[in-house]
Amino acid sequence: MPDRSSDWLRQAEADLRHAINSFNAGDFEWSCFAAQQAAEKAVKALFQKLHLDARGHTVSILLANLPAEIAVPEKLIEKAKVIDKHYIPARYPNGFEIGAPTDFYTAGEADTAIKIAGEIIEFCKSHFR
Repeated sequence: MPDRSSDWLRQAEADLRHAINSFNAGDFEWSCFAAQQAAEKAVKALFQKLHLDARGHTVSILLANLPAEIAVPEKLIEKAKVIDKHYIPARYPNGFEIGAPTDFYTAGEADTAIKIAGEIIEFCKSHFR
């Protein structure tokens, strides 16, 4: 199977740009989801680089399942749990008793998600060198 890790990493960076653009447009729910996607794709890029298979969408679990020689700081896994929560509720109205995701997501949450995704991308990129 060809190494597509650089494609995954470039898409992670593109998703992070999308998160920032959504933030600037005031679409905080999409900003949070795009940040989650950016982090997920960055970790999957690292799995690809290591010639390993990665399944699922939970960034904290993906990070925790990296090989032992990739020392993932526990604090980064904890931060990933923050953006894991944006995978479904940021997109679907049935994630809340009433209202749409756009009614509930805040600039602060989106800003935090963007920062965390950036940290995860940088962590993954550091293992590409």
